[in-house]
Amino acid sequence: MDDPVADGYDAVYAAWPSSPELQGIWRRNALGPGYPSGFEHISFLTFDELRGIVDALRLRAGDRVVDLACGAGGPGLFVAREAWARLVGVDFSRVGVALAARRAFEQGVGADFVVADASATALTDASAHGVLSVDALQYVPDKRAALREVWRVLEPGGRFAFTVFELDPERVAGLPVLGTDPVADYVPLLADAGFTVESCNETPHWQDRLEATYRAVVAAHDTLAAELGERALGALLMEVSLTLELQPYRRRVIIVASKPASSRDA
Repeated sequence: MDDPVADGYDAVYAAWPSSPELQGIWRRNALGPGYPSGFEHISFLTFDELRGIVDALRLRAGDRVVDLACGAGGPGLFVAREAWARLVGVDFSRVGVALAARRAFEQGVGADFVVADASATALTDASAHGVLSVDALQYVPDKRAALREVWRVLEPGGRFAFTVFELDPERVAGLPVLGTDPVADYVPLLADAGFTVESCNETPHWQDRLEATYRAVVAAHDTLAAELGERALGALLMEVSLTLELQPYRRRVIIVASKPASSRDA
């Protein structure tokens, strides 16, 4: 059975490499100055945040790092390259995964990719030294299951660093995707899953960057329609319009958590 959410992401990832307008909008408004070429993404991670994730994961050469909901692979590829680690990217978009694999080859990064749900990756227990995720968990229909999956694939002492949007449950009530299992605070969920939460901080200027990016998308409608096509632009505008109209997010946070070294998996 087709998944309309995955279909929408497939359409956007298929069109994104051929849209200089969309790439320019994201670089000017979302990524910020200094973000490394070749590792771009369609989320709101800045270069400072990306370097913070590299530091937080404490990877060593040869370690295995999982990028959960990797999309086209940019941030995970950068993390793996900086640490000389082996990347495993997981995403439900087949088109995103194919694009990520191509970029891994172009950047010379050792990587494997899996088409799978964030809550059921099929990766081996305790097989990863670190896990990252960028602006994705708010879309996962069962956040607790996703966090349990991260716990399962991390080795004892492994680390999890991620950015995520906290949702306002009242504003998203009844909505598809965002209204399914909305989470306003990830810290209790991480603790329930067995993690030690080391830090949870609101990211600076996130709302300004998000609104500037999305308003630029709306303003560039005609150019984007020509570059992306109707299907991809429609999927993108659905999220853009909903976000600008409903203001569903409380905060955008960057969280670092760890699996205690004494942990034993069930």
